[in-house]
Amino acid sequence: MGEIRDDVPRATQKRLEGLSPFELKDSLIEVAEENDRKNAVALLNAGRGNPNWIAVEPREAFLLLGRFALDEARRTWRQGESLAGMPGRDGVAGRFTEFLDRHRTEPGAALLSRAFQYGTGRLGFDADAFVHELADGFTGDNYPVPVRMLHHFERIVHAYLVREMCGGREPEQPYDLFATEGGTAAMCYLFDSAVINRILKPGDRIALMVPIFTPYLEIPRLAEFGFDVVELRASKRDADGLHLWEYEMSELDKLRDPSIKALFCVNPSNPPSVMLPPAARDRIAENVHTANPDLAIITDDVYGTFVNGFVSLMSVLPRNTLGVYSFSKYFGCTGWRLGVIAVNRDNIFDKLIAALPAADRAELAERYASITLEPEELRFVDRLAADSRMVALNHTAGLSLPQQTQMALFALSALTDEENDYKRRCQGLIAKRMAALTESWDIRPPDNPDSAHYYAELDILVWAEKKHGKAFATWLQNNHEPVDILFRLAENYSVVLLPGGGFDAPEWSIRVSLANLPTESYAKISTWLEETTRSYKDEYDRSHRAG
Repeated sequence: MGEIRDDVPRATQKRLEGLSPFELKDSLIEVAEENDRKNAVALLNAGRGNPNWIAVEPREAFLLLGRFALDEARRTWRQGESLAGMPGRDGVAGRFTEFLDRHRTEPGAALLSRAFQYGTGRLGFDADAFVHELADGFTGDNYPVPVRMLHHFERIVHAYLVREMCGGREPEQPYDLFATEGGTAAMCYLFDSAVINRILKPGDRIALMVPIFTPYLEIPRLAEFGFDVVELRASKRDADGLHLWEYEMSELDKLRDPSIKALFCVNPSNPPSVMLPPAARDRIAENVHTANPDLAIITDDVYGTFVNGFVSLMSVLPRNTLGVYSFSKYFGCTGWRLGVIAVNRDNIFDKLIAALPAADRAELAERYASITLEPEELRFVDRLAADSRMVALNHTAGLSLPQQTQMALFALSALTDEENDYKRRCQGLIAKRMAALTESWDIRPPDNPDSAHYYAELDILVWAEKKHGKAFATWLQNNHEPVDILFRLAENYSVVLLPGGGFDAPEWSIRVSLANLPTESYAKISTWLEETTRSYKDEYDRSHRAG
């Protein structure tokens, strides 16, 4: 593509570094699109975490379920072709099995059959009640009741979370679930309700496990929260000096300080995509049990399904931990907005509310008095649901029924996939992309079985020092901004990546999403990364010859 250009002034780059990575991305896209127009080069946006795959079978099941649900609605009563009743319950399971028998060769029928057997067999559901919830959920003809999540769907998603987030280990007490409009809504509800219910107060000290998804860095610093943030940094390196994205025990031991009221983590991490290994989970648990028993933990485990044997902190410390899970990445359904908050029946959040000063309890009792005769007994998980609709609209709270239905079908597709075929295909796809991305680099990230590989986090400064020595790495820092390589990639190759510094990763690191581009695109990005990094060495050599 000719000589590599660098037309974005350093002063401008420095100002842009203050933006969130997701806002900086827009500036990079503008530069990349300009190169696209000039050189007819297709833009490759590897800054997005939106996967370019979808889970087909659960969507096929949803559509076929819809045909059955509408048949049931017309069976209740109908006026012409445009008006019908609501699906009925009596005998609906028998009609469902007959429907599936008639349509057994159609897409989605096999999953619906497996789902019916799993619900009535493994989970012991009443057949008519279960099928009615499926049919009525598809038509969306009622408000969600219960508002947190429909009864059968909650049991299904609970089984899914136990399998995928807890290594298959059932908790001593079950989790109560609140279905939300994706993981982002879950985050908003959690921050708001934690402060409303005095679990956290503005100015409280909280801990963040970094690097981390940028909203977890930005939200605590908003004026309405103003938390005092302590960072636990994943600073471990291997013998070759490469990042392992794991935590020294001394970092985890910061949690022994009882002034730290809450811990927020993304596990596996974003952007490095590395899960907490057993030793780290055990150390956190030890610190909680022996020094900080009332520590509130919020863990966002959206990438857990991409790691074999994943175990969440919600399984290790169920009493202390609120689990957040989104179906978006694994099933390719970001547009569906499907998330869930899990709170164990035995939890410290209810305990912390009960231990509040009498004046605080009285004020909160008044807040929730319109929805229960015993507001002081209202559990935190139900307060989350009420707060999500400003309490007064609690009777219309909850995720829409069609969304809950599709969520249940996604969960059932995994629960009935005995061979884990879907998981292996997703993992295999990402592994191929990781190999393509690193094929042109002399220095590859360590092979780590604890990595989800959903993103790759590449530290340019580590590359510079290992490849060309300390003097070159120092020159690079002194003469360029960390985002310079991002602008060069955008301007010369129409490639968009994100700065790792915005996630509290090393400031010279870059995040590459391995989810949203064809595999062959990562081979191109690999080549262009190598060419761009080589351009710095050429510039360095020219400056020294001139000197």
